[in-house]
Amino acid sequence: MSLAVVATGFGGPEVLSLVDEPVGQPGPGEVLLEVRGAGVNPVDVKLYGGAFGKDPGKLPIRLGFEAAGVVRAVGEDAVGPAGPISVGDEVIAFRVTGAYAERLIAPASSVLPRPSTLSWEEAAGLMLTGVTAIHALTATRVGSGDTVLINAAAGGVGLMAVQIAVARQARVIGTASEASHGFLRALGAEPVAYGKGLADRVRELAPNGVDAAIDAVGTDEAVDVSVELVPDRDRIATIAAFSRGAQAGIKLLGLGPGADPGEQIRDAARLELVRLAESGKLSVLIAQTFPLADAAAAHTAIQTGHTHGKIVLVP
Repeated sequence: MSLAVVATGFGGPEVLSLVDEPVGQPGPGEVLLEVRGAGVNPVDVKLYGGAFGKDPGKLPIRLGFEAAGVVRAVGEDAVGPAGPISVGDEVIAFRVTGAYAERLIAPASSVLPRPSTLSWEEAAGLMLTGVTAIHALTATRVGSGDTVLINAAAGGVGLMAVQIAVARQARVIGTASEASHGFLRALGAEPVAYGKGLADRVRELAPNGVDAAIDAVGTDEAVDVSVELVPDRDRIATIAAFSRGAQAGIKLLGLGPGADPGEQIRDAARLELVRLAESGKLSVLIAQTFPLADAAAAHTAIQTGHTHGKIVLVP
């Protein structure tokens, strides 16, 4: 048996319940994980909030797409992207279903080695925002010598995009509140305050222009300023402003209407994230941790949009 968090209905965090469920043994191509941490992401809230419909046939909904833990059993042919998986391996699992749990059966194809540089909580929060950031940087062709504007640079995806762009030797200008500027500078970005006059402040920093822009927040300001500053709209992407982005003629990425899910890019990005973290070029900022029983409180916190870094559930 394993404690797990499920959504028993559609609505707000009050629909979340902690249940005791059977786990069983892994089948061919599967592994059993003892979960040490599960990453919390806005998409988790959307699953039961109605963003993807309210089909009662999908209830109860198991939550959580990313986890870190220890392999406790393996099925036949348990081979992950980095090679064979063995009992006792310390791993990250992404993309999985039902990571908010004490124990989890996961496809071996989702299991990667945990970087030795990351704690359990950090490892649990690495993948979803990381693959999203790599997808955005790849779609906008950000590379060495480019100047890229990252809107919401202090958010979950933004922090990953900043570090990965710096590792690719790009110049990064990131929008954020004043409170986050020192942290962004430490990561190698040049922070600017959002709000009235943003485009002019970016021009002061980059008089020779901006090559690419990523919107990780979904505001009209982020889209408008990106379009104003970047000549080639094929090098502007949003992961949040799907309606506004479609009107502006920029790239839509992720699970929104008309967006490119980028599954192949995101799958390939997982090993790159492990390598970057192992080499010390990528860190995960943990904003807060909660026990499984307080999953509703974790979801309430992430809905504020003001957390800096990842929220992680710890069984």
